[in-house]
Amino acid sequence: MKAIGVLVILGMLFSCKEKHIEVESIDKNEVQEVVYPEYTGEEPTKPEETELYAPVPPIVIPGEGNRAPSDAIVLFDGADLNEWISTKDSTAAPWYINEDASMTVKNRSGDIQTKRNFGSIQLHIEWRSPSEIQGENQSRGNSGVFLQNRYEIQVLDNNNNDTYVNGQVGSIYKQHIPLAKASAPTGKWNTYDVVYHAPVFNDAGKKTKSGTVTVLHNGILIQDHIEIKGTTPFIGWPKNVAHGKAPLRLQDHGDNSRVSYRNIWVRELE
Repeated sequence: MKAIGVLVILGMLFSCKEKHIEVESIDKNEVQEVVYPEYTGEEPTKPEETELYAPVPPIVIPGEGNRAPSDAIVLFDGADLNEWISTKDSTAAPWYINEDASMTVKNRSGDIQTKRNFGSIQLHIEWRSPSEIQGENQSRGNSGVFLQNRYEIQVLDNNNNDTYVNGQVGSIYKQHIPLAKASAPTGKWNTYDVVYHAPVFNDAGKKTKSGTVTVLHNGILIQDHIEIKGTTPFIGWPKNVAHGKAPLRLQDHGDNSRVSYRNIWVRELE
């Protein structure tokens, strides 16, 4: 019995040793040192040797309350729709302007988009589903914010209204499920704060760098610097056709969604 016990213990030790060697081998093969060129050479010995005084960042004055920062392009402040046109025929945007400085989708009038084209941006936009509940699933308070006229951040009244999770409020439609559902109560105002970096295409029209987007919904991180895989179609796979700067577009879902928007501004990041 003693001999058998010794053999079992030796076998266990030998097995553990083999596994330990295997793990070490994997670590050595896979871990690579990250090298930053600006931190190579002889290490500084004085604090001033690592202090930079240029380039000096520009001064941006934050907006008070709901006002835009000083360097922002205000796309809608409740006064008019002069920054917007109809997507289908480039005529004046037909949506309703309300007394509370918001605008509301005019049912079946079509999407509207900005007259200006944008690349990478910081976007602030506020939206509200109607307090009177109508419809269910994707037919309740449905709209969308399309970055560069192609990549949709879903707007939807999901309160007590389940749907497919890659099409719920805050999703990158049919691509990325949000990290949380952070909706305000139905009929109350929601805020999306977005940091978007546009994709890059080479001269041959091939995508060389994917776009990325970060979204905060009512101050809650719901999309964390995720990769945009292409367009966000209702049917089919994402497509990657080369493009440059393009408009910001707001969706008329066509089912009497009555979604309202207000306080829309962008800061260009390029």
